[in-house]
Amino acid sequence: MGRTNETTKYLAHISGDGKREQSLIDHLKGTSRLAGQFAAEFGFRDWGECCGLLHDIGKYSEKFQERLRGSAVKVDHATAGARVCEEQGGFYGALGYCIAGHHAGLSDTGGTSDEGTCASYCGRMKKRLEEYGAYRREVAVPALRTPFFAMTNPETAGFTMSFFIRMLYSCLVDADYLDTERFMQNGESGRDAGESLPVLWDRLRLRIGKWLENTEEDTINGRRSEILRHCIQMGDQEPGIFRMTAPTGAGKTVASLAFALRHAVKHDRKRIVYVVPYTSIIEQNAAVFRDILGEKNVLEHHSGVEYEDEEELRAMQLAAENWDKPVVVTTNVQFFESLFSNKSSKCRKLHNLANSVILLDEVQMLPNDYLKPCVAALEELATHYNASVVLCTATQPALTNLFSTAKTVRELCPRREEQFAFFQRAQICKLGTLSQEELATRLCRERQALCILNTRKETRRLYEALQGEGVYHLSTLMYPLHRKRVLEEIRCRLAEDGKCLVISTSLVEAGVDLDFQSVYRQLAGIDSVIQAAGRCNREGTRSKEESFTYVFQLEDAGKVPGQDQQIDVARLVMREYEDMASLSAVEGYFRQLYDIRGEGLDKKQILKQCEAGGFVFAQIAKQFKLIEQETKTIFIAKEDGAQALLQELRQKEASRQRMRRAGQYSVEVYQNLFERLKGAGMLRPVAEEWKEEWFMLRDEADYSEETGLRIDVEMGRDIWY
Repeated sequence: MGRTNETTKYLAHISGDGKREQSLIDHLKGTSRLAGQFAAEFGFRDWGECCGLLHDIGKYSEKFQERLRGSAVKVDHATAGARVCEEQGGFYGALGYCIAGHHAGLSDTGGTSDEGTCASYCGRMKKRLEEYGAYRREVAVPALRTPFFAMTNPETAGFTMSFFIRMLYSCLVDADYLDTERFMQNGESGRDAGESLPVLWDRLRLRIGKWLENTEEDTINGRRSEILRHCIQMGDQEPGIFRMTAPTGAGKTVASLAFALRHAVKHDRKRIVYVVPYTSIIEQNAAVFRDILGEKNVLEHHSGVEYEDEEELRAMQLAAENWDKPVVVTTNVQFFESLFSNKSSKCRKLHNLANSVILLDEVQMLPNDYLKPCVAALEELATHYNASVVLCTATQPALTNLFSTAKTVRELCPRREEQFAFFQRAQICKLGTLSQEELATRLCRERQALCILNTRKETRRLYEALQGEGVYHLSTLMYPLHRKRVLEEIRCRLAEDGKCLVISTSLVEAGVDLDFQSVYRQLAGIDSVIQAAGRCNREGTRSKEESFTYVFQLEDAGKVPGQDQQIDVARLVMREYEDMASLSAVEGYFRQLYDIRGEGLDKKQILKQCEAGGFVFAQIAKQFKLIEQETKTIFIAKEDGAQALLQELRQKEASRQRMRRAGQYSVEVYQNLFERLKGAGMLRPVAEEWKEEWFMLRDEADYSEETGLRIDVEMGRDIWY
């Protein structure tokens, strides 16, 4: 096209078929409207509108318009709006970071000596840009009328500002994607935001109406109803931070949902976000929520989720991009790594945490290495973004002191001490130190028992000593579908009162509903011990006097990576408290553990980096990894379904749906173990095009129907942990 002039129509997008055009000013106004709408949820509509209006003004350049018409020249269109913001000065600079990074991601500030070729924000401000001054004919820079948050604590001002920029960035990138999607799809996106929370609250009330009538304090269902009623009543409380310290078996899942829905309706909240540590708990909780609230209202956001058909998959994939559903169930990793990310794909959903109810299930599972920044993020959401936060667990960590003194954390479980005493269904007995042979002898005398050990090596060794009819092994070296089949067989055995001995790693401690006469737990953190005890007499069909959870230390046990401090503190608590499952023992355990960790509760010094001057978005995103060791996926093509899928993957494209199905036949291993398996010749590429990234087991004999991936076959037994 020729040179632009006053009659030029500036374009933002051209449809894929080349038949429709979106004017640049229409895109800027559409993005501005949406970004303002999103930012209004935390009181900054004008900031969002300004961000959206300026984000693409670099497209007013002649070179960009030529590129849109087919030119191959690359044009930076994101820096222009950021430069205009810098010229405005003051808080416009916060918008500048959002605009500069709306494609490439939020960048670090850098230094004044950075050249224009540098990717830092300072570098971007010196970059040579194509002339974009034509924007002034159609766009005027809006005023920022809303004052920034009152900074009552100067020690956290840097964190508050960086968090705000991330939230505003989320508003911009989601608005940009949605307006572009609306044009490109000609208004037919296929999105379905689900039903309103008041509708879902009415649906829940219908389901639980009969339960609430039960006032029998001497029955399990009566106690569950008491907790449920109290949670509903507490839903009327003012927004803020809550905790739900409810014993195992007290109906925490439904009670917390009831609180969240009542609270959301009372205070006009937009959605409920349920955060859990494991995908196994996600699947279980999401199934409960879907059953009560309806399939289309619950987004299950994790890598292993499957959908029935392409239409359902499409709708849920779209919702997963920005969490646009009334109820979202996700993982700690997805939730917190998004909060500290700098990438548009991960940050896009963050603005939908504003004006929401956020529940963290099994909150004691938050990683200690990142506990302080995680708590700081939760407090920001509660303080500045109209979110209410609920900390749910049977073993409440001592987080109160990590929140600012201005925050009052309110308890949702009524008569906590009485509830814990009532729901205690087993006695916890301390056995001292046992040899592997002594432990095996004790288990041989049991009819239905669960034994949880700290490492996969010890788990498999004990299983091999006991294996026979009614003896089962569970570990993460078994692919998910295999584990599910074994769990179903275990449940059938237990239901039929047959012999059932299960030797497992800690994967059964949370989110797996099993009920044994006896439980044996190798000493670990007190929270792990109590979670294990929750599998003993879980349904209360036996008396407490005949139900035992045995805690023991294993002779010659190896160290558990990352668990040394938890085990050492648990050993101290066992000596200090007669009842190691008491509320005071749990509080004492976490208090001592956090005291010992000290600065280690922010291992990467995330909070200090936020206060050091300038922003380090990219640096923090790289450092903030809840699972620090990289994992690799090994596909196990042992059964017919896996082999059929393998053929599909080789002959057709690797769609998201097929890759999710492949996850059900895959084992995740850490990078170092993967390299050893590969070096031993046990792996080969799934296909030539994936020869560097996706591998499968070469020989089916290296996968056992009893114990899963046999990692000791070629390399000896020194690599287990």
